[in-house]
Amino acid sequence: MMILGIETSCDETAVAVLDIPDLASARPRTGKSPEEIKIRANIVSSQIKLHAEFGGVVPNLAAREHVKNISHVFETALKTAGIANFEKEIDLIAVTHGPGLGPALLVGIAFAKTIAMTHDKPLIGASHLEGHIFSNWLNNDFKEPKFPLLNLVVSGGHTELVLMRDYNDFELIGETMDDAVGEAFDKVARLLGLGYPGGPEISRIAEKGNPKKFPLPRPMLHSKNFNFSYSGLKTAVLYLLRDLKEKGVAIDEQVKADIAASFQEAAVDVLIQKTKQAAREKEVSAIFLSGGVSANTALRTAFKNMAEENGLTYSYPPLAYTGDNAAMIALAGYFAYQKNGSTGWQNVDMKPNLGF
Repeated sequence: MMILGIETSCDETAVAVLDIPDLASARPRTGKSPEEIKIRANIVSSQIKLHAEFGGVVPNLAAREHVKNISHVFETALKTAGIANFEKEIDLIAVTHGPGLGPALLVGIAFAKTIAMTHDKPLIGASHLEGHIFSNWLNNDFKEPKFPLLNLVVSGGHTELVLMRDYNDFELIGETMDDAVGEAFDKVARLLGLGYPGGPEISRIAEKGNPKKFPLPRPMLHSKNFNFSYSGLKTAVLYLLRDLKEKGVAIDEQVKADIAASFQEAAVDVLIQKTKQAAREKEVSAIFLSGGVSANTALRTAFKNMAEENGLTYSYPPLAYTGDNAAMIALAGYFAYQKNGSTGWQNVDMKPNLGF
């Protein structure tokens, strides 16, 4: 059975087609992981270059680009998937309805409603955050997990620890109190005169740096909860640069690399320690990593090492599915359909602040 996924929550226009053989019996088997997932198409049109000059995503500009691109991305996905007859071959349409940028979300939802109405297809709203978590299921060697498990969701807009008791049972147990970790990477990259997005740039130059060169704070590392804070770490880098300049230290490429490595280690350390603390307290046997920042090599390595040292099963998405994509939305739609079925295209509404 075929699921069409549509994602326009931020600055990627994405359409995917997933083939999940057991969808026909999904609803009576609520809570069942799909036995086989075939990604027939996963087309992503990125706007990174467009927003780079602004140092971040401009919502109305993003929406305009979605309007320009979505029909072409849709047609390309159908062609790539070998869909010759939409009405006969597509069984369910899933679209991101939140969280995200309001103007951007509206484009995808309007497009999804139009094709659902035109072709008389069931439509379901999918959570962007749940999509990131379910991107772990897109691993070819993924094995059905034992619940409960813990999810660390890290992206440009989110840093959250989520306890997952079942496929449709999520509890937010920790979140950032200010900047998300991805935002902190972007802001520190800007301070160092690097490009946007900051995550890949910081990671790139950090490989040549000494992470012990500059001791930076680990905000909220020892707090009695699972929350995060990254604005203080970003500010510490700002003050570090100021102090170095006042001392006459040239901010050359090596100094930048050392600062990037020191910042990255501090940021990752907090994520890892909080996840370990939560896993112990919640008595889970598995931990998942997801979101755009999960592509960071240092974070993936530290996450894997921590899991193995503590006897935990771990998973993170294939690199191709760490960023925003529609395959994860199609899969989130699959699980949402298991739980709720489709309520009709008229009832799918935008929810920019949707959470767990």
